[in-house]
Amino acid sequence: RRGSHRECPRPSAAAAMAPTAVSLVIPTYKEVLNIEPLCKRIDEVLKDAGIPYEILFVDDNSNDGSEEKVASLAATGLPVRIHVRKTERGLSSAVVAGFREAKNDVFLVMDADLQHDPKYIPDIVGPIISGQADFVVGSRNVGGGKVEDWPLVRRIISWGATAMAVPLTSSSDPMSGFFSIHRKTFEKAKGLNPMGYKIGLELMVRCGCKKVEEVGIVFRDREHGESKLTMKQNVLYVRQLLGLYWAAYPLPILVAILAVLFVLYKLLL
Repeated sequence: RRGSHRECPRPSAAAAMAPTAVSLVIPTYKEVLNIEPLCKRIDEVLKDAGIPYEILFVDDNSNDGSEEKVASLAATGLPVRIHVRKTERGLSSAVVAGFREAKNDVFLVMDADLQHDPKYIPDIVGPIISGQADFVVGSRNVGGGKVEDWPLVRRIISWGATAMAVPLTSSSDPMSGFFSIHRKTFEKAKGLNPMGYKIGLELMVRCGCKKVEEVGIVFRDREHGESKLTMKQNVLYVRQLLGLYWAAYPLPILVAILAVLFVLYKLLL
């Protein structure tokens, strides 16, 4: 069974509710060219939706002018700040660090590279604000969602990675980095192991998210900078999957291992 989904764009239920502040946690590494246009677009969307917010960039010591750019935007009155990590690295751990630094209890995670359109934010945070969902995913694989400008090879890789995670979650797009979760749900995480780039999948499994909703999004190619996805990240994803399968299905996996060992023992006698 797939997670329920809602098509976008459409009027947001969040806008009609009593305002609940949202913390947007955005990991960055050498994304200085994207920071200003992203912040201005977020501000426009959330002001129109009547949603109070803060933007928290979690930067892996880019040294590219990101700190200065954020300071200049904050000086204009935008609710934006940056947390620079000097020693830690990695998108997933940056998200977790951002959750711990965030001022508000509703979290929204998105990429800094403008591949995630801020216009979807009100619909993604809405079910978290109302309490009707544990986790909301901006999905490319439901009504209203699609990917633009991706070559066939990248589509095949994405499809394969998604298929490998099917037994772990009801989400149609567990690879998505555009999602929302409440602090209370995050604090339920057991054995959280933030490695690689697929922190959304990690949170859905480790936090025991049962009520997963999906909002269709159009995923575009980045406007500035280079992709951070490498072969190392693919290896980390496989390692992550092994840990999540063990967490979700410990008994069946243990039985399978014992069965293999028994067969090998018999063959070697």
